[in-house]
Amino acid sequence: MYTLIISVACSVAVSILLKIARRQNIQIDQAIAINYVVAASLCLLIFRPQPASLLNPSTPWWVLIVLGVLLPVVFLAMAGAVRQAGIVLSDAAQRLSLFLPLIAAFILFGEALSASKGIGIAVALVALGCLLARPRQTDASGQVGRSAALLLAVWLGYGTIDILFKQLAKSGAAFSSSLFVTFILAGALIFLYLLVKRSIWTRRNIVAGLVLGVLNFGNIYFYIRAHQVFPQNPTLVFSAMNIGVISLGTLVGAGFFKEKLLWINAVGIALAIAAIVVLIP
Repeated sequence: MYTLIISVACSVAVSILLKIARRQNIQIDQAIAINYVVAASLCLLIFRPQPASLLNPSTPWWVLIVLGVLLPVVFLAMAGAVRQAGIVLSDAAQRLSLFLPLIAAFILFGEALSASKGIGIAVALVALGCLLARPRQTDASGQVGRSAALLLAVWLGYGTIDILFKQLAKSGAAFSSSLFVTFILAGALIFLYLLVKRSIWTRRNIVAGLVLGVLNFGNIYFYIRAHQVFPQNPTLVFSAMNIGVISLGTLVGAGFFKEKLLWINAVGIALAIAAIVVLIP
């Protein structure tokens, strides 16, 4: 069970680091760039990928390239969402993105829609609407509108990434090799962006990136290990991971950082957990 606990803790810790980045004068784009160097290195060390296996003609390279672009872009969107809307709503929006692959399964791939999946998707969409609800009045800088847009970007972005990884799995591409290559592509893209931007590197940003990379990879590694530990019960891993992140994120965000939630946002969090529960066979 420790594998699940560590994975959940790493996921929420990433949000905490993104939350405190501004007050610690951390340039999050530099930290994310270093994060991909660390993640790719750990992937190479632990998973022993064989990138040459992806030279197979059946490998959908367009998927790998799109993933390489989306990973840093969505990470930046997540950082903005945590800063603008808080840990609670950002983590909930990220976890609700798991319903996009379910929607794609029967719309794009012709999979049969069961009653439980239909109810789960419906509840999840209502939950998302509740999470995106913001006060009607908006300030001059438009922060309220930006926070809702960033939360929506997090939901769409992580959901799309999940769909693309599933598409890679269907093509027969090895997960470890695909993950390694996408880390390399994502890192190359954001380093190119920083080069064009003429970003000035500081030790503080590099250290933050090292920590971020360990936490980000730790979330992935221990989630995979949890599936290996409970091979006969993937629904336990699925439900515990997503409910755990939403619950711990709520405790940390509302309890430690004193994030204020509208009553409708609290309803959205409860519905998000309910939607996940509905999907448990």
